[in-house]
Amino acid sequence: MIRAILPVVAVSLLAACDPPIPDSAAGVGFDNSLGEQRAREAALQGQSSALPPPSAISSEPISTAPSQTAATQIPAASRPVPPATGSFAASTATPTAPQTADDIARETAAALSAAQANSGQQPLEASPSNPAPRVVSNPGISDENDFQAVSSRQSIESDAARLAALRAQRQEVQPTALPSRSSGGQPNIVRYAIETSNPRGQRIYRRVGLNLETRAQRNCSGYASADQAQLAFLSKGGPQRDRLNLDPDGDGYACAWDPTPFRNAARN
Repeated sequence: MIRAILPVVAVSLLAACDPPIPDSAAGVGFDNSLGEQRAREAALQGQSSALPPPSAISSEPISTAPSQTAATQIPAASRPVPPATGSFAASTATPTAPQTADDIARETAAALSAAQANSGQQPLEASPSNPAPRVVSNPGISDENDFQAVSSRQSIESDAARLAALRAQRQEVQPTALPSRSSGGQPNIVRYAIETSNPRGQRIYRRVGLNLETRAQRNCSGYASADQAQLAFLSKGGPQRDRLNLDPDGDGYACAWDPTPFRNAARN
């Protein structure tokens, strides 16, 4: 019997030592009765619906200008547009009334006068219907091909008088004989080429000596051209004598000089 009672006593002692658990829903409204909720609603309906004065909400001074934070919270589409000033206002302001023809004419005249005052020149209105500009009094362009311009200045009678004046001023000069050119005592290779007729390499004159070809090649190298060698050859007794050893084959032409071009020129 005692053994059955001891467990019951122990459980009772443990329950008495356990602290009470607080109610987490207290004050939230779950424990309020229906009568208390209706009483609070009636008290709220009995109060005035007017807003409290600003002094009751905050002691800070009231500013009539909207704050930056409030301005940023307003959508851009609903923000008031400030009035524009200066040249920007003229381009962005919406006209209150449609412009008439007189208003447009006055604005155009004012714009043209302003442009003329800035540049100093009359503005040119470009249009496909405008005629081509005409050049007047330009000394760089001749109008001799313009029949109207020429006929206004000259006539058939004036042309005849000018032609007669030019004929009166003409002077005829009679031709005279060509002056003879002095050769200075030197032979003329052109005349020599025309007066001779033998071709190159044909022996006409006798040459005596040893190694004539070798010596002729060495001596011809001292002249700048074959014409100069032929002139020196003729001035030293050629073509009969070859004192400078320039004509080893005896054809009368020194250092392979060729008279053919001069003969062709005289023939033509």
